Amino acid sequence: MKAVLQRVTSASVTVDGKTVGKIGKGLLILLGVETGDTDADSTYLAQKTVDLRIFSDAEGKMNLSVLDMGGQALIVSQFTLIADWKKGRRPGFSRAARPDEGNRLYEHYKECVRKHGVVVEAGVFGAHMDVALVNDGPVTLILETQPGDI
Repeated sequence: MKAVLQRVTSASVTVDGKTVGKIGKGLLILLGVETGDTDADSTYLAQKTVDLRIFSDAEGKMNLSVLDMGGQALIVSQFTLIADWKKGRRPGFSRAARPDEGNRLYEHYKECVRKHGVVVEAGVFGAHMDVALVNDGPVTLILETQPGDI
């Protein structure tokens, strides 16, 4: 499972011209689910997401988590994070989870983040989405679960 976390001052996601998710200060999270990922991976990644201290404190140091600063999360599914791009010129997506399992773990991840007390907005799984953001910093991190992480 992979997540790209972007610290934002605002972010939104639109499907067919309609805004389906919108946040102020917090995290835009792009989430990719890989074949073999489990609930344990999702739970672990959600915990890391809400605990990472990547927001500035009063002294300007990265010392606060999204929980500490009362931020929000906009979570968007993005299977292209699982792309295999090493052979040829067209990326392959055979490692991405099947849609039913990808959606289940996407929903599980969102619920895990929500259970920690973060306000969660989201995109629409499998839809073509337009994502807009104002990256704060910019601060962007890539989190991955690997065998043995959990």
